[in-house]
Amino acid sequence: MFTTLLPMAGAAAPSTGQLFMSEFMGTAVLLLLGGGVVATNLLPKSKGKGGGWLMINMGWGLAVFAGVYVAYLSGGHLNPAVTIAKAVGHMFDPAVELAPGVAVTAVNITVYIIAQFVGAFVGAVLVWLSFKRHFDEQCEPAFKLGVFSTGPEIRSYGWNCVTEAIGTAVLIIWIYVSGYTTTAIGPLGVALIIVVIGNSLGGPTGYAINPARDLGPRVAHAILPIKGKGGSDWAYSWVPVVGPIVGAIIATVIVFASGLA
Repeated sequence: MFTTLLPMAGAAAPSTGQLFMSEFMGTAVLLLLGGGVVATNLLPKSKGKGGGWLMINMGWGLAVFAGVYVAYLSGGHLNPAVTIAKAVGHMFDPAVELAPGVAVTAVNITVYIIAQFVGAFVGAVLVWLSFKRHFDEQCEPAFKLGVFSTGPEIRSYGWNCVTEAIGTAVLIIWIYVSGYTTTAIGPLGVALIIVVIGNSLGGPTGYAINPARDLGPRVAHAILPIKGKGGSDWAYSWVPVVGPIVGAIIATVIVFASGLA
């Protein structure tokens, strides 16, 4: 998400394979820890069952914190919306890179986004393996799906999309402007902004604000042999993809048009 964690000075630019593995591993960690805190909160007989919304938001924030560190080599995007925002920013300012020394090219953008989706899928599978016996317990199918993907409390696709776009816009604007502060707090800063977005704007939709975070695990939910899982709610699946992308583009335009970056 962020480019304050840099390769060692004098190090060669990362290879395509290194960029893929960086984003893949970071996003897998993000989903393992983020999906894990939801499973801990929702699934039967979990020691953390009923921990509540703040527990989930704190868990997701710290999952981002961990994932960004793991993906330091690629700048720790972990999110196609962030990668797309960087690509749009490059149109305004050719100096914008995906990460220090990583050019904005069609190949690199594709590598980042594929790695993020695959990493999210694998992270979700690891959550299922970790909680396998709890998934086998009798439970509302919606709770089992909720471990993998988001869903609205009031289903209104247009307004749900607006919520996701606004939440993502807050994240993208913060990412762009945070680099200009005199005190850099690195991945801890992005962890805290994730928590506050969840607490303030996450109530309507569960705040995906990341297409890979939602779609990759939703695919995992669809194909894993989860007992009593129900459907994967494909009718809603486009919202956590389209909303964040729209929000990322709008936020980037605002940042550069207003001279904030």
